[in-house]
Amino acid sequence: MSSIPPVLRLYRRFARFPGGKGLFARAVCWRAPYFGTIRPRVEALDTGRSVWSMRKRRAVHNHIGTVHALAMGNLCEIAAGTGMEATVPRGWRWIPKGMTIEYLKKAETDISAEATLDPALCTRRGDVPVSVSVRNTAGEEVVRAVITMYVSEAKS
Repeated sequence: MSSIPPVLRLYRRFARFPGGKGLFARAVCWRAPYFGTIRPRVEALDTGRSVWSMRKRRAVHNHIGTVHALAMGNLCEIAAGTGMEATVPRGWRWIPKGMTIEYLKKAETDISAEATLDPALCTRRGDVPVSVSVRNTAGEEVVRAVITMYVSEAKS
């Protein structure tokens, strides 16, 4: 049996083909439909790291025409969640426990979120902080978040 988490194995299989990353993103949104509201795109996924992006479009605007705070929070959550899913070893599970988020600047362009975590923390019961940095197209950080995930052994 492979030691690579199933979601990472699936991503790697899809990413090899043209349009494969788009199909992978759609599959994630099918499994967790709320993520589909922002139409996220996966850019990279590996153990300890996940990068997702979204376009600035009217459906995610707030009243002043910038990307809505909760849409950015949603992007943070999909990046953190897929990063965890690609990192937690077989026999372990995770669930979001909390989120701290700082809105540093208006998001006036398309944005991308990079989630990073320490894989060594995913093999013991307890809280795992996942750091997420959201940047605009100029590379400026517009949001900084830490999503706390609770990791435990899966019930057999």
